[in-house]
Amino acid sequence: MTRNHPGEPVEDEANLYEILHRYDPRATGSISGNVREILRAIGEDPEREGLVKTPERVAKAWQFLTHGYGQDPKAILNSALFAEEYSEMILVRDIEVYSVCEHHMIPFFGKAHVAYIPNGHIVGLSKIPRVVDVFARRLQVQERLTIQIRDALEDVLQPEGVAVVIEATHLCMVMRGVQKQHSVATTSAMSGEFMHSTDTRAEFMRLISS
Repeated sequence: MTRNHPGEPVEDEANLYEILHRYDPRATGSISGNVREILRAIGEDPEREGLVKTPERVAKAWQFLTHGYGQDPKAILNSALFAEEYSEMILVRDIEVYSVCEHHMIPFFGKAHVAYIPNGHIVGLSKIPRVVDVFARRLQVQERLTIQIRDALEDVLQPEGVAVVIEATHLCMVMRGVQKQHSVATTSAMSGEFMHSTDTRAEFMRLISS
């Protein structure tokens, strides 16, 4: 619990991590205007009751969906870096991923599995999903997203190896185009021991599949 002055309400530490949604008024106005034009272009009336507030909602939604541009993944990792002589694999699996495909600006979503083998330093476990989110909350392709996560961990931790696997469903394939409802794209990016050691790579794949 955090310390409070007498008479003040007690504040739970968990509340200190509350997500605050901040929106740029200029961006909101610009995006809103363009959304109104899109609505007109597809044959809708942006002034009808159900759509009057839609442009502003969309503008704020897009600022949230792409807020990763304003965050530094390396700073996140460096904020919780600890010297530790642990030398076995550390894996955070089934990290939820929500991103937007840059080709059609339609969402793709799934899960990421991220592992590394320390080389004198470990990072707070919660920072790994945060780094995944930073890169996911940008216009993306899954291949680049996978590599960016690996490279950020590699650059900051200088570990013995990093492994990232992402499995995702792309709505640009499901609800348009080829419309394959059950297709899942899997990408991987590895370095160090995960790339050069068959046993290490096999252990990682077994753990994420179990």
